[in-house]
Formats: sequence, structure tokens, C-alpha cells
Amino acid sequence: MTKRFFSTAILALATSTAAFSAEAQPSIGVVSFTNCLSDSKLGKQEQAAFESLKNQMSSLLEDTEKQLNDISAKFNDPEYLDGLSPQAEEELKLKFRTLSEEMNRYQNQYYQVLNQANMRIMQTISSGINAASEKVAKDKKLAVVVNKDACFYFSPALDVTGPVVVEMDKNYEQENKKQPAAGS
Repeated sequence: MTKRFFSTAILALATSTAAFSAEAQPSIGVVSFTNCLSDSKLGKQEQAAFESLKNQMSSLLEDTEKQLNDISAKFNDPEYLDGLSPQAEEELKLKFRTLSEEMNRYQNQYYQVLNQANMRIMQTISSGINAASEKVAKDKKLAVVVNKDACFYFSPALDVTGPVVVEMDKNYEQENKKQPAAGS
């Protein structure tokens, strides 16, 4: 009797599972965050702004480093040092210490600013991808859209990166149209 009950329960479970899976076929879309960042107008704008900031900070560091190298070369030149008065040599040492401290401060600021800018970019892009993915999911009747990095494997048919980038570009254009009007 117990065997018959378990057999019936297993048969009922198998039947209901098959019926359920046939009824509720989950539809999934997969988006490549990296491609959205590199291919979308928003991603390109954010990357350009990041590069501009990086170049500004780098030029400041390079200028300070050049000054430090010039002073260091003077310290390594015995003829130059012999021609200096003790006061001038002290001033040179003080300038070197000051520039070294500035260089350390600039380097710390450089890394902090770039890390903060990178985090802001990731948040901005993520928000753009979220909004675009939601619209694409509604249009394609997808139950879930996941980041490609969360998958070990997925069928290329599930990739919705292209439509998400297109939607991101539409949203970007709409935002750019709003901003000049708001600034007027």
C-alpha cells in the first residue's frame, strides 16, 4: 500500500511538474555590462570624462615629478653643490622636501579622485543598464535580465545586449534634450 502511495505521488508530481514547466516557460535575457559600457553613448561619454580627469591629474603629477627630478639632478652634481652657499643649499633641500610632500599628496588625491570617479561611472552605467533592461524586458516579455558575468554559460539567443544599448542610447538622447531646456 505504501509503495502504491509513493508511486502515485511521484507520478502526480512528475505530471504537475511537466505541466507547470510547459505553462510557465521562463524567459531570460542576458546583458554584457562591458559591452554596454563600451558601445553605448552614455558609456562613451563617461569614459571620455574619466580620461579627461585622468589626464588633468596626470599632468599635475608629471609637472611635480619633473621639478623633483631637476632638483635631484642638482643634488647629484657635485660642481653645482660646491657653487651654492649653505643657505642656498638649505633652500634647495627645503624645496625638495616640499615638492616630495606635494607629490605624495597629489598621488593620494589622484587615486582617490579616480576611484570616486570610477565608482560614479559604474553607478551611472548600472542605472542606465537597469532602466534600458527593464524596457527591453517589457518589450520582449522577459521575466529576468541578468548580467553576463553572472552566467557560466548562456545560449547566444538569450543575449539582449544590442537592444539594451539601443535603449540606453535613446534614453541618453532624451536626457540630453532635456538638459539644455532646463539650463535656459
